Amino acid sequence: MPQTGDCRPSNRVNAGLERVTTLILAVAAGLSVANVYYAQPLLDAMARDFRISPGAIGLVVTLTQVGYGLGLILIVPLGDRVDRRRLVLIQGALSVIALVVVATAQMEAMLFAGMAAVGLLAVVVQVLVAFAATLARPAEQGRAIGTVTSGVVAGILAARFVAGTVADLGGWRAVYLASAGLTLMMLGLLALTLPRHRAPDRAGSYAAALRSIPTLFLHDPILLVRGILALLVFAAFSAFWTAMVLPLSAAPFAYSHTQIGLFGLLGLAGAFAATAAGRLADRGLGQWTTGLALVVLVGSWGPIALLAQSIPLLLVGVVLLDLAVQAVHVTNQSILFARHPEARSRLVGGYMVFYAVGSAIGAIGATTAYAHAGWLGVSGLGAAFSIIELGVWASSSNLHRSIQG
Repeated sequence: MPQTGDCRPSNRVNAGLERVTTLILAVAAGLSVANVYYAQPLLDAMARDFRISPGAIGLVVTLTQVGYGLGLILIVPLGDRVDRRRLVLIQGALSVIALVVVATAQMEAMLFAGMAAVGLLAVVVQVLVAFAATLARPAEQGRAIGTVTSGVVAGILAARFVAGTVADLGGWRAVYLASAGLTLMMLGLLALTLPRHRAPDRAGSYAAALRSIPTLFLHDPILLVRGILALLVFAAFSAFWTAMVLPLSAAPFAYSHTQIGLFGLLGLAGAFAATAAGRLADRGLGQWTTGLALVVLVGSWGPIALLAQSIPLLLVGVVLLDLAVQAVHVTNQSILFARHPEARSRLVGGYMVFYAVGSAIGAIGATTAYAHAGWLGVSGLGAAFSIIELGVWASSSNLHRSIQG
């Protein structure tokens, strides 16, 4: 019997998630996740401004990711215990402050602290995803998750381009001031739009809620399988995007960073896949969608491996890769939320830990593979992650049938 612990009728928006509310949540998620990625093309400008060595300025990215990881564990689970609307608004207000701190920082310590806070508060993205699932009717949860995830994908892709353009016009600090202004405006829109969400009364402490996250995954084999699928799919995804710049920036291509960044626009295909995958999950086709996406993922590494011979084939591979990854990602979340509606925030926090670990493994593995075997080594590594994942999916098919049937 489905559980509805945290989803009372008063939490719905007109008996379901209105399209306008879905779009607002998607835009808010895109703006929030972009804050994590703005710094990547700005590191050289930051290093010059603060007179920090190129090696040390990498701490900006590291601390942002550390903050994000801590937020997944410490903040996101609060969505199961408190009013999600209030949690979103508080995180948004604090994000504005953190962005202003970064934009006005005069010392390294202030810059690093501000970036860590930006990462910590950017996990509002995951609270928004869980909120969207809560507001939607059960038959439309996948669509809602897919739409918000499309906003996340668009935010990640746009961040690097927007940061570079704004920095060229007004310097790197203008990027964070502009983001603070946009976040403040979005905060006002969310305050007017989001309904109050009355979380159910919870027994036990906050610490007990945190301890329950691994228990949820260990006691439900489908959740654990979906976590493993997330780890592997983002290991493959990270392997490609981490290493792609290495051959494209070297001879014979010698592409500029702007030219290489244009490849990211192909990731918009993933936004379309996210919406479609959400609709299929709503129809009970989540397991089938995952399998199809993983077959596409395995196949994408063929044209990707031919980078040295054909850039057009590489472009085809990138589109296939992004389509597959986002389809798996949305389907995973739809299945997780359907399994335990009362624990959506804790589930998304735990799930994203698998995502983060997979991304780290893929990044480290890709640079090592490239150093030893070049681009073919990276392609082989990505294909290996994908084939292993397809095997995990195939072996879990009986599990899904036995539990769901």
